[in-house]
Amino acid sequence: MKRAIVLLSGGLDSSTTLYLAKKRGYKCLCLIFDYGQRHKKEISFAKRIANLSNSQFKIIKFNLPWKGSALLDRNISIPKITKSGIPNTYVPARNTIFLSFALSFAEAAKAQAIFMGANAVDFSGYPDCRPIYYKVFNKLSKLATKVGQESKSIIIQTPLINKSKKEIILLAVKLRVPLELTWSCYKGDSRPCGTCDSCKLRAKGFLKAKIKDPLSKVNYA
Repeated sequence: MKRAIVLLSGGLDSSTTLYLAKKRGYKCLCLIFDYGQRHKKEISFAKRIANLSNSQFKIIKFNLPWKGSALLDRNISIPKITKSGIPNTYVPARNTIFLSFALSFAEAAKAQAIFMGANAVDFSGYPDCRPIYYKVFNKLSKLATKVGQESKSIIIQTPLINKSKKEIILLAVKLRVPLELTWSCYKGDSRPCGTCDSCKLRAKGFLKAKIKDPLSKVNYA
């Protein structure tokens, strides 16, 4: 059976990507990262998603002591209004770090693919979420690994990269992703804040899809 490493954050996009990878016939091994983010809530959601989908998972714990992001430093406020440019919720080189772990795991586990829920349509403008970034990283994967040198490349797949949030939500419903177990908010309160960039993008998607977000009191249908 084909194997895939899935980067699972517990959010809408990564959870949909996991269920899509399983639909495509992959045995999925999930990586969940505890990297010193503001809250651990997304980790608990990711674990529940992995368990519910009957997928094995590993939690990788490390710290970025130099911080440099509102998601790592509580002294930096999470913005409520998105301004031009890259927001302060960007974590320096985070996806490069995540993919490096995933590439090592994939080679050791003899996986054929790495799945990541990156999106470059309804997103915050992070540079490591763009299609060109993954195109270049796939070249690096071939150059930097033993299997790559043996012409057995580990392919990084980003099936949601060109989809809108509306399209992702409709796909999630089709795949029967438990949307009530996905967490998108940058804050770890009892309910999503509704004001951060991630919450706004999620709300926009549900509104356009005309589906009620199970984590919200507002009915967008």
